[in-house]
Amino acid sequence: MAAELVEAKNMVMSFRVSDLQMLLGFVGRSKSGLKHELVTRALQLVQFDCSPELFKKIKELYETRYAKKNVEPGPQPHRPLDPLTVHSTYDRAGTVPRTPLSGPNIDYPVLYGKYLNGLGRLPAKTLKPEVRLVKLPFFNMLDELLKPTELVPQNAEKLQESPCIFALTPRQVDLIRSSRELQPGVKAVQVVLRICYSDTSCPQEDQYPPNIAVKVNHSYCSVPGYYPSNKPGVEPKRPCRPINLTHLMYLSSATNRITVTWGNYGKSYSVALYLVRQLTSSELLQRLKTIGVKHPELCKALVKEKLRLDPDSEIATTGVRVSLICPLVKMRLSVPCRAETCAHLQCFDAVFYLQMNEKKPTWMCPVCDKPAPYDQLIIDGLLSKILSECEDADEIEYLVDGSWCPIRAEKERSCSPQGPILVLGASDANGLLPPPSVNSGGGSGPLGSAGGGLGAPGVENGKPGADVVDLTLDSSSSSEDEEEEEEEDDEDEEGPRPKRRCLFQKGLVPAC
Repeated sequence: MAAELVEAKNMVMSFRVSDLQMLLGFVGRSKSGLKHELVTRALQLVQFDCSPELFKKIKELYETRYAKKNVEPGPQPHRPLDPLTVHSTYDRAGTVPRTPLSGPNIDYPVLYGKYLNGLGRLPAKTLKPEVRLVKLPFFNMLDELLKPTELVPQNAEKLQESPCIFALTPRQVDLIRSSRELQPGVKAVQVVLRICYSDTSCPQEDQYPPNIAVKVNHSYCSVPGYYPSNKPGVEPKRPCRPINLTHLMYLSSATNRITVTWGNYGKSYSVALYLVRQLTSSELLQRLKTIGVKHPELCKALVKEKLRLDPDSEIATTGVRVSLICPLVKMRLSVPCRAETCAHLQCFDAVFYLQMNEKKPTWMCPVCDKPAPYDQLIIDGLLSKILSECEDADEIEYLVDGSWCPIRAEKERSCSPQGPILVLGASDANGLLPPPSVNSGGGSGPLGSAGGGLGAPGVENGKPGADVVDLTLDSSSSSEDEEEEEEEDDEDEEGPRPKRRCLFQKGLVPAC
């Protein structure tokens, strides 16, 4: 039955408009519309309602149009035929013998998609490498509705339109309808449109062409806008993500028409349609905890290897420090993880890392700023064990033997403010403290000129005398402090003394 179904589809794909109209009229279906619409109806008829009478009618129309070949060619290996080359194997008048089309290796979705959409036109008998898109962690692919197909401009205009027509199977419709809602109006199972550069050298990330607009049936679909840029002179970036088309589609056997409007400015783009199941950050975290935990002994061996091979790393040759604070949110780690490709032992919190990439996917390590994709993430089992055992420290140090020790912050010492430090001179060192000369010394003391402010001995003809500095003292500030302390003692015994007047040399301005 499967071989007959494939053969019937191949026959329908080779029909002309008149043949399609006769087949649809035979089963009472509408015969109006363009050729691709007639082909869509006929293929759906074969896929879901292929009865013996219908198959007999398809074969009758096919044999009427094309004559059978009397001598069959030698056995040749079956290979998928490009639907665009089907018509080239027959003569318009029907005089050229027919080449067999049936074969178990024919890929129906590829034939169907390439034939119906007006996006790409691959050359006949040319095997080009296919465009591949990168795997997205938050989208689990269920079905490929349309393989990556190049957007080919149809004219010289800058603004191009490329249509695509497809239909969902009853199983796909049931998957969408029965899926849970991530948020009101947003189902977990979705039909998404992905666009990327037509580069076959490596898997491509999503990339929108300029002036993009997507129309599903009769309504335009919203496309993610630009991120505002906080830096002056830097253009805002656009998050290129899969575009959810589910809410605008017909969830039935009816055909859906998608029109991509894009700007033709020299670069080549490809589009693809997928049926996916969108995951949340909590689901990815649970999966990571299930399959991504690295055993503590393996982590311990990694520490030993790092300190042995790279002894000058980080702080010292005898150990390496690791913070227990997440560099993303400055909070204590709960699920420590890092990428296997990272060379550092420092971890970040998997919970916040997944939540941040769910909103704005960058997948860059916050420690070394290198790619840290989801498939490369591991949970450090050794650091998880340390977090449960060491609750009063924010940093630990790994030692060369693989052991660790906590590093606790030193508490600030609480002590009374210290007084000024006294520097003793030669006489002071012998225990002989000279009494301060304040009023009647005539300038013989270390502060004699200052003490002359009370009477005549320090002033001649109303002019201040020359300052005398005792060079036997190590510090003039120390002797001043000693003198002030002695004056305070005298004031306590004899009562308050008159204030001194500070004298300055000419041309100097007092700072007080």
